[in-house]
Amino acid sequence: MIEIQKCLDREEWDEYVLENDGHPLQLWGWGQVKAGHGWKADRLFAYNSSDPDRIVAAAQVLTRRLPYPLKAFSYVPRGPVGIDESNQESKEEFLDLIAEFSKREHSSVAISIEPASKEFTVPLGWNRAQNSILPSETVALDLTLPESQLLADMAKKTRQYIRKSAAEAVTIKRVQKPDEIKKILAIYHDTSKRAGFNLHSDQYYYDVARSLEDNSLIYATYEGDEPIAFLWLAISAHTAFELYGGVNERGQELRVNYALKWHAIRKLKEWGLENYDFGGLISGGVSVFKQGWSETPTHLAGTFDKPLSPFYMMWTKWLPTAKKLVRAVKPKR
Repeated sequence: MIEIQKCLDREEWDEYVLENDGHPLQLWGWGQVKAGHGWKADRLFAYNSSDPDRIVAAAQVLTRRLPYPLKAFSYVPRGPVGIDESNQESKEEFLDLIAEFSKREHSSVAISIEPASKEFTVPLGWNRAQNSILPSETVALDLTLPESQLLADMAKKTRQYIRKSAAEAVTIKRVQKPDEIKKILAIYHDTSKRAGFNLHSDQYYYDVARSLEDNSLIYATYEGDEPIAFLWLAISAHTAFELYGGVNERGQELRVNYALKWHAIRKLKEWGLENYDFGGLISGGVSVFKQGWSETPTHLAGTFDKPLSPFYMMWTKWLPTAKKLVRAVKPKR
């Protein structure tokens, strides 16, 4: 038997997530970002009732209020963490407990989980969802492979553009200061207009940098003193996850986003991270660019729902429209 309790200590929470191969979207700071922009973040530890000092799993649950009669929607991005796949009974008990929590505390119409693993089984009463928040198809690199193997797995054009753009008279450096972030956000606005996608307010991105602290990693390519491309990642102990990226017209001309991404991959490999997730494949030119980095896309387990209300079917039919409300949970490219 297990029981769940809220965790109110950031250090204790992050220590567990980092030590148990948790995804960066399960870190305290990501929940803090969402809590500042319309969501409620609950961090739940599962304890073994026979050994109350031992944490056996964890889940950061994000909840957003919805119009009546739906009331709310709960979501576990790239979690739970620390699940023992060999103990199906304990795993199922934990999933049902976080569902009960979401119903009791928030009257949620449903809870969705999107595990960070390729395979995941759920208890009876959970459904494979018709809609997802984060894409289940992505490009994921195994950073434990030698650089030569990573290069060999790329498309020929990607390797060529890495070499060509690396030869340009540009520099790549880490971005941390607010005035530097302001400049890369100008690139992001330019990219969004050109590619036709929406952005959060600028304050949202400043909050990401502040709340994730050292788990926010931004690299930018500079020509002289001006940035012309950037790449923004969230990182945990073993995983890097692309949040945002952009390039202006000059950066496009020099194709510096190739050298920039390869620089980040090499740095993360050097630091001992093991997984590099490109943040999902959807459609369009961005996905074509991502697919050039690996011969084979990665398919994660997907999205699973636990209906918690008689209005669940209304929720699933309404979700394509409702995504305008819940879009804040999905990192924008």
